Amino acid sequence: MQVGGTRLVRPAAEHLPGYADALRRGFEPSTYAGPALAAAHLAAIEHDPAAFLAGLEDVEGRGAVTLPDGSEVPRLPGFTRWILDRGFCGVIHARWQTGSTGLPAHLLGHVGYLVVAWRRGEGQATRALGLLLPELAQLGLPWVELVTDPANAASIRVIEANGGTFLERFTKLPAHGGTEALRFRIALGQPGRG
Repeated sequence: MQVGGTRLVRPAAEHLPGYADALRRGFEPSTYAGPALAAAHLAAIEHDPAAFLAGLEDVEGRGAVTLPDGSEVPRLPGFTRWILDRGFCGVIHARWQTGSTGLPAHLLGHVGYLVVAWRRGEGQATRALGLLLPELAQLGLPWVELVTDPANAASIRVIEANGGTFLERFTKLPAHGGTEALRFRIALGQPGRG
């Protein structure tokens, strides 16, 4: 999948050096786990690169996930794609609940994305989200929800450029800090405008 120079790829050995380099340069692949997850990914890559890569795609939702407050919840089906354009640019994650359009209260949206600091402002997240939406439509979901902080104007623009409509302002659960957030919805099966 590619738009302009931006493409989404399944994490693979050929792109692993670029991902590891981004982690070493301070990239955090999750807004919730921070530097600890980056360090854990580097250790996993060094220990068993193939197992690390395999763990980034779990369409069955096996095991558990640790929330920011330390509590554990069942893992939902999901996968990660890497954003590439003349090298590694970021990640985009998708997750869903089998047989339902809804998500558990602890999960903030069907999609999350992060772009490395040195590639922000290039439109990578907008194009990556647009590339991901057709893949999510194949799962049978009629729409996906995305959550962002009210002050994150760049993320709001990414969502709106891909057809996102504002649903609500809400307060995150204490496990996610209890701060305010915005929820958007993007209908699937319609081309993004980004």
